Amino acid sequence: MNPHSSFRNSRRRPLVAALAAIVSLGAFAGSASAGDVSTAGLRDGQTYDRFIVKYRDGSAARANSATLQRSLLGAVSRSALGAANGKAVSAAKLRRLGIGADLVQTSRKLDRVEAESLLRQLATDPDVEFVEVDARRYARLVPNDTYYNQYQWHFKDPVGGINLPAAWDNATGAGVVVAVLDTGITTHSDLDANVLPGYDFISDTFVSRDGDGRDANPRDEGDWNPVAGECYTGSPVQDSSWHGTHVAGTVAEVTNNAKGMAGGAFNAKVVPARVLGRCGGYTSDISDAVIWASGGTVAGVPANANPAEVINLSLGGSGACSAVEQNAFNIAIANGSTVVVAAGNDAGNVSGYSPGNCAGVITVGATRITGGIASYSNYGTRIDISAPGGGGSVDGNPGGYVWSTGNSGTTVPTTETYFGMGGTSMSAPHVAAVVALMQSVAETPLTPAQILATLKSTARPFPVAPPANRPIGAGIVNASAAVQAVIGGGEPPTATVLTNNVAVGGNTGAKDAVVQYALVVPAGATNLSFISYGGTGNADVYVKFGSAATATNYDLRSARPGNNEVVNIAAPQAGTYYVSLVGKTKFANVSVRGSYTAP
Repeated sequence: MNPHSSFRNSRRRPLVAALAAIVSLGAFAGSASAGDVSTAGLRDGQTYDRFIVKYRDGSAARANSATLQRSLLGAVSRSALGAANGKAVSAAKLRRLGIGADLVQTSRKLDRVEAESLLRQLATDPDVEFVEVDARRYARLVPNDTYYNQYQWHFKDPVGGINLPAAWDNATGAGVVVAVLDTGITTHSDLDANVLPGYDFISDTFVSRDGDGRDANPRDEGDWNPVAGECYTGSPVQDSSWHGTHVAGTVAEVTNNAKGMAGGAFNAKVVPARVLGRCGGYTSDISDAVIWASGGTVAGVPANANPAEVINLSLGGSGACSAVEQNAFNIAIANGSTVVVAAGNDAGNVSGYSPGNCAGVITVGATRITGGIASYSNYGTRIDISAPGGGGSVDGNPGGYVWSTGNSGTTVPTTETYFGMGGTSMSAPHVAAVVALMQSVAETPLTPAQILATLKSTARPFPVAPPANRPIGAGIVNASAAVQAVIGGGEPPTATVLTNNVAVGGNTGAKDAVVQYALVVPAGATNLSFISYGGTGNADVYVKFGSAATATNYDLRSARPGNNEVVNIAAPQAGTYYVSLVGKTKFANVSVRGSYTAP
């Protein structure tokens, strides 16, 4: 990682390569007497002077105003809030709400840190049931971009869309960098403001068309093919696609500017890396770009000043994931980047197409405006989630295509425009944009494993179920639900995602240590089972649906002596189950496996 990053450097951190993260059980344990504290309404850069306190029924503070006031002033005093205009901060009750809670106002506005301190001090009163900020709510953003309502069904359609407008109420991607590894980018007045310096990684001048090899200019020179068969036997003559500009616009097109269309994470920034040109691009160039985009070092290439928290690759080809690709992805993931890739458009099993079959990446399938699988989309158990890619002519215009920024040139770039395209290449940047939204509201950057688990657990069920022999992931990405999960879930579970019926060994920890895993269970699955076995010491297994399982917060558990534990669920829900291995004593080399019978 570049220590001198000029953009969001403070939020990036390298990840430790490990099978699972081990955390102290104390991180999840709360005081038995403390009230519940919600910090979901707090945001950096905002101020607060209204808070809601619910005192327990029958408590003295509930019945007596003087007792309530003493509780408030005690909390203010313990919060060590600075004076304002020479006067100490005070707090007073404004009124009692219909739910029986009290609305409280401080004598000055508090910043995020001060407000959280006050909330936590209020909650220490054993008479307090819960506390939260009196958060503001706003009219839902409806972008005024000229073509948004008419064309961008994929953002907002209740059947086929990804529920972006509701997400924009809470997140816009501000402060997040998304690297787009593609054909490069053309200038576009509806995108330029959100584009950071990129790089051209194409080393072959036949592919690049610019005649100068690698350089700091990621301009799309056009990927047209004037001669049939010049790329491979049977390859067609075709015009330039402006593919990278279209993908970048889906992620971060300038929005609410009364012009053009909207971007999914319109306050995020895009770093373009040119890796595709005439007849595609080489693995060697793409892998270097992946490492560079994540903040890693590539010989002969200046460091990326803006390491990406998200990397989008709307590209691919047939064959196994190569060692070069996998190593590049491993480096990027270790650097903290979430890698999002298109599943491919060959209507085949993604196991035969790279990089969709690589480990650690988020592989995205394509859906239509109907919410059903697009005919071209690759499929298979390796696909994690799906997003709109368009159904093409079968769904007509505009509903058959994903709409974004582009260019009118048939060969070299000419005039900016907007147009529709279809494919898993269009699906992937929808997910990349949602990841940017999630990262922008996370108190600390989410790990790629946390991102994946949250995306899967919050996915919207397919309105039209894909054929049983053509699965395309946990559902359609749900932007609002994913963002809300990050905002409202407190510290997100640090969980390694399990693969069905694949054991993970070597789990080791001290007494009270927690090793967390997550397993995404599809609709219709049966006979869900979590087991632990082997090793030394004594660790128990705790299971919870939808959120982190702990020794104090779980749905089911197995607490036998030793490490041979089992939890069975005959008819599981569709979604994410979290399983935690908790040290009753010190334990070492314990294996964990989750399995279910697929529908």
